[in-house]
Amino acid sequence: MIDIDPNSSGLPGIEQLRTIVGAVMTVGLILSVLALIVSAIVWAYGANSSNPHLASRGKLGVLISCGAAVICGAAVTLVNFFWNVGQAV
Repeated sequence: MIDIDPNSSGLPGIEQLRTIVGAVMTVGLILSVLALIVSAIVWAYGANSSNPHLASRGKLGVLISCGAAVICGAAVTLVNFFWNVGQAV
């Protein structure tokens, strides 16, 4: 039986990599909020100007930006969940 666990001290620069990944997650959340604001403006403009195509694109943008924020926020939990599932196999 082989039992291998992740080694957080095996390579140099692991702490810096964790810092970089955290910063990328923060940037992803900020960009998701920006996309949400822009999409809501497009949706409102499309609805106000009786342009159904523009309004539907705004709605889609709102949904996608909310989904991106959920994925950025839950990334660590998702990876840990699938790691545990993989260890149980």
